Amino acid sequence: MTAPQPRYRRILALPLGMAMATALAFLPNVSASAAETGTSASAADAGDATSLSYVVNVRRGHSTSERVQRAIERAGGSVVIAYDEIGVIVVHSSNADFAKIIRKVPGVDSAGNTRNAPLPAQSTTDVGTPEVLTSEQVSEADAQATDGQDPLEPLQWDLPAIKADKAHEKTLGSSKVTVAVIDTGVDDTHPDIAPNFSASQSTNCVTGKPDTTYGAWRPTAAESPHGTHVAGEIAGARNGIGITGVAPGVKVAGIKVATTAGYFYTEAVVCGFVWAAEHHIDVTNNSYYTDPWYFNCTDDPDQKALVDAITRASQFAERKGTVNVAAAGNESYDLASHSITDPVSPNDGTPTDRVIDPHKCFDIPTQLPGVVTVAATGAKGLKSSFSNYGLGVIDIAAPGGDSTAYQAPQPPATSGLILGPLPGGKWGYMAGTSMATPHVVGVAALIKSTHPHASAALVKALLYAEATATPCTDPYDINGDGKVDAVCEGSKNRNGFYGWGTADALAAVTK
Repeated sequence: MTAPQPRYRRILALPLGMAMATALAFLPNVSASAAETGTSASAADAGDATSLSYVVNVRRGHSTSERVQRAIERAGGSVVIAYDEIGVIVVHSSNADFAKIIRKVPGVDSAGNTRNAPLPAQSTTDVGTPEVLTSEQVSEADAQATDGQDPLEPLQWDLPAIKADKAHEKTLGSSKVTVAVIDTGVDDTHPDIAPNFSASQSTNCVTGKPDTTYGAWRPTAAESPHGTHVAGEIAGARNGIGITGVAPGVKVAGIKVATTAGYFYTEAVVCGFVWAAEHHIDVTNNSYYTDPWYFNCTDDPDQKALVDAITRASQFAERKGTVNVAAAGNESYDLASHSITDPVSPNDGTPTDRVIDPHKCFDIPTQLPGVVTVAATGAKGLKSSFSNYGLGVIDIAAPGGDSTAYQAPQPPATSGLILGPLPGGKWGYMAGTSMATPHVVGVAALIKSTHPHASAALVKALLYAEATATPCTDPYDINGDGKVDAVCEGSKNRNGFYGWGTADALAAVTK
């Protein structure tokens, strides 16, 4: 059985060497912000140790919400925030029967607890750590860089893999376009992120209610670097320092939704999508699944409520013009199959092996309607050994890295993983569909830059139409042991490994 783990999409990286020392930037002392002190971000967690968090989904409209809120109080609940625009109410309650009671209230469509551990959630350990670049590796890469390249760009095999290097000769993207990283927090003081960071569009949504305290979007030193890495992959500035992002001219915002222990709970994700919708975010990056269930089954009343709440929030964002992009996951699951064994849910309680039907039980947000689902490829352009897949589920593919034993890059790049910034002015390698997703987000941002009046639907249509058609890898024996590791179904133009194809940044800025 797999042990409970924090559920940003698993970082597939190995520890390496010592951290690079740098005077260019440092992780700020954010002790005065909610991100560090918890005076605002964790205030809702500091109550009855038996309290759980719930979402209550009602018919849209203030009058319905007000009536249900009174019933919530009578049932022993305390309202954290009501998102009347989508009919979702976030509630805390220590009443074990709260959900059962509130589901019977007229006007309530669904209700369920968002977690199994009492507030605050129990702590777990991170999965893997990034491979941090040493100063010697930085110097070696810098010596390989050509005119116009950032110092670490020679190590970024992933940029030419999607023709981003050629796209940058045309445009770096528009500063009028903003992408939001819904994740573990973003270190906006990093020299590769600071030039493009939008503080006014950033927030902390961990409790389900936006905390706009300055710096609340940052990770603390004890928290995952995941969101910072993702932000740099998308919009790392071309400024003569470090790496280059896929869209180095666009703005990037941080929407922190992960608890200190690394959980992405429904109320936080709902808050993140609503914030994006209401703050003119053009594209969101979602490299996680929503805890505590890897798959949420709609025949379970609690899990159905979580699906309902995040569906409402993500679709609200899309109606406001936001393209939502999400990682497919890293378990080599066929998401189009009839059954999958999920051994990790609930990951904040006692996991048990359960067999689910992915047509009825959903990985959210990646399997929600309208969300762009991203699979990962390695340095040879093949499906990454770990990437989930599935005909009709995967929409597009992009570099997410893989072991050099399976897919080694061409020199001067030496790692098959994806290079990006880490908090504290560092850089390091990570891998996963978490790393593939920001490549697609970057390409979507370039499309929006080229077509500033395009709707979310049109940006997605262009993203798929301009992708490089990538036929099935058949047979797919990634480790060369003579056994087929996964079966790809579909045609050259749309299949279960690569969807509509591999993301193409050059097409995004020329078509």
